[in-house]
Amino acid sequence: MDRAYEPYEKFYGDFQWEIPSAFNFGVDVVDRIARENDGPALIAMDANGRERRYTYSDIARLTDGLASALRIRGLGKGDFVLVMLPRIPEWQISVVAVLKLGAIPIPCIEMLTSQDVDYRVRNSGARATICRDEHVGKFAGVADVLDVKICVGNMEGWDGFDAAIASAPKGFEAATVAAEDPAIMYYTSGSTGNPKGVLHASRGLHSWWVSAAYWLDLTPGDVIWCTADTGWSKAGTSILFGPWARGACSFFYDGPFDPAERLRLIEKYKVNVYCAPATELARVAELDLSSVNLSALRQTVSAGEAVSPVIAERWRAATGLPISEAYGQTESLMLVLNYPGEPVRLGSMGRPSPGSRIEIIDPAGNVLPVGEQGDIALLTPHPQLMLGYWQEPERTHQSFIEGTEGLWYLTGDRGEKDVDGYFWYRGRLDDIISSAGYRIGPSEVENVLLDHPAVAECAVIGKPDPARGEIVKAFIVLRDQHDGTDDLTEALKEHCKRLTAPYKYPREIAFVDSLPKTLTGKIRRSELRERERSG
Repeated sequence: MDRAYEPYEKFYGDFQWEIPSAFNFGVDVVDRIARENDGPALIAMDANGRERRYTYSDIARLTDGLASALRIRGLGKGDFVLVMLPRIPEWQISVVAVLKLGAIPIPCIEMLTSQDVDYRVRNSGARATICRDEHVGKFAGVADVLDVKICVGNMEGWDGFDAAIASAPKGFEAATVAAEDPAIMYYTSGSTGNPKGVLHASRGLHSWWVSAAYWLDLTPGDVIWCTADTGWSKAGTSILFGPWARGACSFFYDGPFDPAERLRLIEKYKVNVYCAPATELARVAELDLSSVNLSALRQTVSAGEAVSPVIAERWRAATGLPISEAYGQTESLMLVLNYPGEPVRLGSMGRPSPGSRIEIIDPAGNVLPVGEQGDIALLTPHPQLMLGYWQEPERTHQSFIEGTEGLWYLTGDRGEKDVDGYFWYRGRLDDIISSAGYRIGPSEVENVLLDHPAVAECAVIGKPDPARGEIVKAFIVLRDQHDGTDDLTEALKEHCKRLTAPYKYPREIAFVDSLPKTLTGKIRRSELRERERSG
């Protein structure tokens, strides 16, 4: 049945934020739906075909049990808990249980190395972690600072996930969490230094429903499949907080990427909304879709990297559906959306989300006229905006600028707005690399390369790539007595894969005699990027 939609001008103009003074997602969303309108919350399947289904009442019961287990182990409101789990139901259960406790989950991808884990635990002061048994070795270096260690599976010295829930005291009472209380933290790559912790308040979790309603177009009974990894805020937008705030059901698949399998699962589980990066959609659209029943699919969405018009047209030709893009950040969640019932302009980010004043501004904080390029900025205060960067007040302060209309949050992205209010992305202000939906800080890769005895200096940039958007390319000055051979190239790639998350390794390496630098000795990555673009 076709849905009726109000025009953008009306729902945008009529929208008003209603943020409660206190909000605990586990209580005010999961428990409430379980009590008032119980229904399917999660369908999970793994690569072996094992299927698990959960209703909201199932999730309510299991999260109470895990939260109770964490409380009797000494955890409480304000404690940080590292949750490093893949696309399995224990991830949702863990995150929601930690929230019920009033503690602060730090979702992390499993590709993190021991070095990555060590930094996040020590930087955040985390007191607990939940991971799979096969990854407990990554926490050996921080075992002395973790008071609680729970694993999915069995490992000596760790509490088992299922056993902890089964033995927990009944009658759990959740914590009261004020709107401004810290609720969740994500680590995201920066252009310099280590990853930075982006701390969100509970008002942020509450506000996630907006993009789920106006962009994803979710209602109770819908099934959404978002293929994002669990360590990114995108998983919150389109797997957990957004869909469950709308009473929808998330589909979760823990298995390798296979375009044909994607189609089979969309058909089998009657997925209504498919959310994937542009690189994935391009691979799926290459297949012959004529024999696949995609009648349940009404919405395809993408975020995290720009969708090229070529890919968008290929997808429309194959499925009959447009790709509705959205723009957001870990710091601010989704800010610019494309909406069901509204025309999609290929290559555009869309128009501002309800409740958001987004403009293009100049360095003085003045709003620029239509068609002029400048900084994409959000007028504050805004409930979706982070509390700040963890323990980095100066970096937080630098993200804002006072203008004639108020205090603007600077996204760090450049863009322009057309006469109809559509925004167009024009690039980053910093050196962040966006590759197949992953954000990669160049300094993280450079630091690992410099740890190799053959490397004297190096610089890492994002090189344009038709399949991934960008790939990581490293320019390396070698130490004396080392030659830039193919063997050394492969050794450096493997070195990076061992010491940092594998998606960060340089797919191309160039050996150079010197690197371009400023008068003060800072490497000019922008010059290297320009060389790559000019050929």
